[in-house]
Amino acid sequence: MLHKNSLFLSKYKSTMINYQQKKYWKIVIFVFAILISLSTLIYTNILVNSLSKEQYKMISLFADAYKQLNNLTAEEQCQDISFLFKIIKSNENIPIILTDTNGNILEQRNLDEKRSENKEYLLKQLDIMKKQHNVIEINYSPNNKNLIYYKDSKLITQLKIYPFIQLLLVILFIFIAYFAFSSSWKYEQNKVWTGMSRETAHQLGTPVSSLLALSENFKMRQDESQKEIIKELDNDIFRLEKITSRFSKIGTVPKPELKNIHDEIESSLEYLIPRISKQVIIKFNENSNKNAKALVISSLFDWVLENLCKNSINAMEGIGTITFDIQEEAKNVVIDISDDGKGISRLKYKTIFKAGYTTRKRGWGLGLSLSKRIIELYHKGQIFVKSSEIKQGTTIRIKLLK
Repeated sequence: MLHKNSLFLSKYKSTMINYQQKKYWKIVIFVFAILISLSTLIYTNILVNSLSKEQYKMISLFADAYKQLNNLTAEEQCQDISFLFKIIKSNENIPIILTDTNGNILEQRNLDEKRSENKEYLLKQLDIMKKQHNVIEINYSPNNKNLIYYKDSKLITQLKIYPFIQLLLVILFIFIAYFAFSSSWKYEQNKVWTGMSRETAHQLGTPVSSLLALSENFKMRQDESQKEIIKELDNDIFRLEKITSRFSKIGTVPKPELKNIHDEIESSLEYLIPRISKQVIIKFNENSNKNAKALVISSLFDWVLENLCKNSINAMEGIGTITFDIQEEAKNVVIDISDDGKGISRLKYKTIFKAGYTTRKRGWGLGLSLSKRIIELYHKGQIFVKSSEIKQGTTIRIKLLK
């Protein structure tokens, strides 16, 4: 049994190492995604600025062509001026509006043809153009000039929007990658927990059966001097059967039953108290609710209580008081387990429930992690550090469904 359990513990440690490696991969993916976003944003900004300059040159050339056409003499008009019209017609992408100095719209290009018949639409587009770019003047004479307004072409508009679309895609990619890594880790962790638990239950079955046979053998001898020994032996056998039942239920979906929480805790403490230091006092708060009932799986809930008590005893170094307090809320039964041990810092409130975290040299860091799994996964409840002060003690709170 020890050999097989050591294999499972080795596998658990290996899983923890893989988890650490995956944490680094998460960071690498996140940094890589940020670098892609920043580089794209910078490059797109450079490209937009370059295209905006080319766009300005195009409109300036367009304005010069208009000016030259307007200032042509009769003799010049007879010459080939097709290149001027080519310049004007070459603008097929940049929306423009030509106005006089009074703001009257004289001409428009590259706007929606149907909507351009609506004056309100043109005025709205003109207002957008005024906000986007500086006006370009066409000076025919000191007292005669027109104004050209323009806005970004569709290509530049799309390029400005593109980085934000890409940023959303990068965020989506990070979320999917994070979800994939987390799901993979949870699956591996669950697989290790389930395998180790069921193998432990299987391995415990043989010695428990042997102890049961030994107990029956002692009873048949009817030796009065051994009655106390037989009684304690039966208690230990019962405890081992309970532990076997706990391990066998991991990975299955046992059904919670409505139980009196005060009685459940007392039942668990009956076995635990004779086996701990007499310098540790375990008691109930005077105002604790003795009638509160909640949905629990007795064998697993008992395991949680045992883990929490042992954790408190270690924190108190074998000397101190553990106090249970049971209260009712609208939908929950609240159980506070308080000790006067060394306490923990606020930064460790969540860390202590992570698998592998321990302050003891020989600890595996499984007790609180397993307790959290049992309460949240099998009881649909909550377990967390309610409060803690260094050298003053800690209060762990459990919330169970009524």
